[in-house]
Amino acid sequence: MMRYALLLCALLLTVSTSARADKIKTSEDLIAAMQKKYAKSWYKTLTFKQKTTNFSDDGTKKESIWYEALSVPGKLRIDFDPISEGNGILFVNDTIYSFKDGAQANTRPFVHPLLVLGFDIYFMSQQDAIKKLKDLKFDLSVMHDDTWQGRPVYVVGAKEGDLKSEQFWIDKENLYFVRMLGPAGKDGTLTQETQFNKYFKVKGGGWVSPEVIFMINGKPRTTEEYTEVRTDVPLDDKLFDPQYWKTAHWR
Repeated sequence: MMRYALLLCALLLTVSTSARADKIKTSEDLIAAMQKKYAKSWYKTLTFKQKTTNFSDDGTKKESIWYEALSVPGKLRIDFDPISEGNGILFVNDTIYSFKDGAQANTRPFVHPLLVLGFDIYFMSQQDAIKKLKDLKFDLSVMHDDTWQGRPVYVVGAKEGDLKSEQFWIDKENLYFVRMLGPAGKDGTLTQETQFNKYFKVKGGGWVSPEVIFMINGKPRTTEEYTEVRTDVPLDDKLFDPQYWKTAHWR
């Protein structure tokens, strides 16, 4: 009886996933499905400790600790350890601010694609999401099915077999972002890749990817490992205001 029940559950899950997939024919359908699934359940804030490992061409590596606080949509604060030195980066209002010794060092316009695809997309209007993705040079008119790490995915921005054009990959069943590829280097001859791996579900219905890998031409250049993950924690708005960088803290 137990074996029959498990087989029935698996069959129902397969039918449910297939039925949803049949309704997703365009990138607009995909964005709408992602938003419908998580708009009411995805966390609005996230904090974690991150071990960042950078790999050099000669094979050596350098590790550092970052502390990150996220508020969706569009706000990410990164404090470099030790926090007391006041070094870090702030992403807010499609702008990146860098800080050194507690003072603002640089600023420039920047739309963070991983914020959009991994988090903000669940809270933006479909129109705003489409505009941002187009501004990021994704061709939303092109989409195909593929498989990634043994799971079926939607690929937006590239035709089957094309692993060089700007593209993002979305897990079919769970409708979260798993992979991004695109040209890199001054002449665009290199290929950069970002992976969101090892997802786990958090209380409330959202997901967190505690492993992020950045690659160039198939070789890891930076890896990120998250620990001390907390979701829907209260965060002061001042954390994401450049003028309060030195005085506002969440740890």
